[in-house]
Amino acid sequence: MTATTEPLAATPARPVTQSFFERVRRWAVFALLAGLIVVFSLREAAFLTLPNVMSVLQAVSVVAIIGVGVTISIAVGGFDLSVGAVAASSVMTASYAMVVWHFGAAETVLFVLALGLGVGLVNAFLIVRLNVPDLLATLAVNFLLTGLQLIPTAGRSIATGLILPDGKAANGVFDPAFLSLGRTRLFDVVPLPVLIMLLVAIVAGIFTERTRFGRLIFAVGGNELAAHLAGASTGRLKVLAYGLSANLAALGGVIVAARVGRGDVSSGASLLLDAVAASLIGYAVLNARRPNVLGTVVGAIFVGVLLNGLTMLNVPYYTQDFVKGVVLVGALALTYGSARRRR
Repeated sequence: MTATTEPLAATPARPVTQSFFERVRRWAVFALLAGLIVVFSLREAAFLTLPNVMSVLQAVSVVAIIGVGVTISIAVGGFDLSVGAVAASSVMTASYAMVVWHFGAAETVLFVLALGLGVGLVNAFLIVRLNVPDLLATLAVNFLLTGLQLIPTAGRSIATGLILPDGKAANGVFDPAFLSLGRTRLFDVVPLPVLIMLLVAIVAGIFTERTRFGRLIFAVGGNELAAHLAGASTGRLKVLAYGLSANLAALGGVIVAARVGRGDVSSGASLLLDAVAASLIGYAVLNARRPNVLGTVVGAIFVGVLLNGLTMLNVPYYTQDFVKGVVLVGALALTYGSARRRR
């Protein structure tokens, strides 16, 4: 009697406990985000005002767009470390095209996006054709672009009146239509970059989660050999993933150039780490434990809210990278720690 009743009495308690912790892990990021908003709102009345909320969303829009590209590269089993340099090069290229070459808005945007696609194809060629490990290939391209973007202007930032290395002055100006990409507000409230971020997130979310190509990308990332044996063209899927990643980074650079209105040589300094952090925090969103577009956007907003609140509370700027590191470590511990317990 005893041998048969004890197991039966203990069995129902285990699923209840697991279910409780599963729910905690599933909603932990959202609960922390809500807690941050409440705390910052109580400490600083201006935090939850509409202008500040829009300011936070505008600040994170570029990081989220680039982070979506990083997410797609991680989904295919790689990691694109060149996105920060692609974005910075796009800022410089867009500025150079208008100030030196007198390009219009449409020509500039198309040229920069084509450049981003070209960088993605170079990454894919190194990884797929030459079998260079993805981290090494994209890191090399990162250094290549970081140096290349400084050569045409001898390391100077780009604005009207720039003195070129040959001694001539560049007298072109930023096209107002181009600047409107970064400065226009819908109904004078919602910044256009926020709308572009939402559009990119929706399209990328549907592509990765609801289409055959999206599912094949995750299949390649999960087990490349099995995906190949099942008939998937793994090489072409990697080309697609790295092309999208670089193209979204170029789009992020276009938005930065349009918002700032000059080609600042340091404009892309933190974009790589911020985009990677947003993408990795996304692993913990809804307990996904895998790269996902929704999680990346939530991760970017989480970091943006945190940094904006700390800035409004006059927390020293030099602690912000440390805070981002703490958040990232916590998110990864939440994701991989729980996965280990389940095994």
